[in-house]
Amino acid sequence: MPEQLTCETKWTGKYHFEGTAEFDHSVPIDYLPPLGDGFGHKPMELVLMGLASCSGQTTISLLQKMRQDVRAFSVRAAGRKREEHPKVFTAIHLEFRVEGPAIDPAAVEKAIRLSEEKYCPVWAMLKSSVAVTSSFVIK
Repeated sequence: MPEQLTCETKWTGKYHFEGTAEFDHSVPIDYLPPLGDGFGHKPMELVLMGLASCSGQTTISLLQKMRQDVRAFSVRAAGRKREEHPKVFTAIHLEFRVEGPAIDPAAVEKAIRLSEEKYCPVWAMLKSSVAVTSSFVIK
C-alpha cells in the first residue's frame, strides 16, 4: 500500500497560517506586508526548505555510509521565480557545504548525484518542471 502523508494548515488571522503534520510541530506561514505581517515562512520558501532538507538528509546519510568524517554540513537553496503569475520557480540551485578532515570530493559528488537521481523524492518531483542545479564546497 502506498504511503500517504498528510498535513493541515489552520488560518490564524490576516494571511497567517500554522502548519502541522505527523509529529505535530507547528510551522508558522505568512505573507509579506501589507497583506501579511511576515511572521512566518512564505510557502515558496517552504518548498525550497523541503528540497534542501530532503537532499541534505539523503546526502549526509550517504556520506556517513561512505565513512566520511563530516563535522558540519548544510545545504543552501536559491530559487529564481517567474515575474508573472503563477510565480513558479524556473531555476533552483543547491549549494552543499561540507566540513571535516580529509573529505573526499569524489564521495561528495557521488552522494549528491545519488540524492538527485535515486533517493530524494522532492528533487525527483521538482526537476521535471524546474531546472535544478547543484554544487558543493568542502572546508
